[in-house]
Amino acid sequence: MENGRRSNIQIIDEMLMACVKADTGRTGIMYRVNLSHAQLQKYMSFLEIRGFLEPVDHSSPVKYTTTVKGGKLLRDIEKILEPLGLEIPG
Repeated sequence: MENGRRSNIQIIDEMLMACVKADTGRTGIMYRVNLSHAQLQKYMSFLEIRGFLEPVDHSSPVKYTTTVKGGKLLRDIEKILEPLGLEIPG
């Protein structure tokens, strides 16, 4: 069933993972998750509004971290994807 394209859920998982271990700026997220600038904007807005990612400091560039709520979402995503046989890269 794998078509080579990532689902929205897989992209969200990768973005949250990119910010779990170290505070990461938008450019770092964009490159680690392999997103275009337009995609990055869309997903960052989605994740920030819902409280899954938050800015850690407001220096330039702003760094982001995965919130407690985002960490719970990560665990939930992995519980769902594993039985389906879908992998998260990395």
